[in-house]
Amino acid sequence: MSLVDRICQHFEDSAELKRAAAAQLAGPIAQAVEMLTAALAADRKLLICGNGGSAADSQHMAAELVGRFERERPELAAIALSTDTSAITAVANDYGFEQVFAKQVRALGREGDVLVAISTSGESANVLAAVHAAHERGLAVVALTGRGGGRVGAALQGPDIHLCVPHERTARIQELHLLIIHCLCDGIDASLLGD
Repeated sequence: MSLVDRICQHFEDSAELKRAAAAQLAGPIAQAVEMLTAALAADRKLLICGNGGSAADSQHMAAELVGRFERERPELAAIALSTDTSAITAVANDYGFEQVFAKQVRALGREGDVLVAISTSGESANVLAAVHAAHERGLAVVALTGRGGGRVGAALQGPDIHLCVPHERTARIQELHLLIIHCLCDGIDASLLGD
């Protein structure tokens, strides 16, 4: 396979997954928009976590909400838990890396806030610990996963919403996670601005 053919195959695979996942995920994404909008409208906040590429997605989502997505609107309370290197390294050193998000959820989370937990595999131990901490503190969870959802998906309960990309490949899952994040941000804006 030539390099050009290989690149074209990436585009085709990504487009095919997005088309196939739309019917499965549109309803749950809409439910997540409603949950997140209700929390933000009630002056609550979103805590967002993930590792690696999912950490970047966490920061991306928080930036779109604190700043703006595509339209002007008041600032929205969203914190990416992957950004405070002093807190992360202190917790990792003293308690273990598994606790880097959970400790922050316990410190910052209040009932009515929402945790957005992102794990491509659904197996990230620190994201799973954050989900458990969120439940302890009375936070609902919106989980973005793939590969069937793993332990993160299995830990969800009650009002939690699971946005599980129906794929096994990390690159495809992460591409769809970014699209889901953009759908969430657009939906929040549309709901708050009355569109």
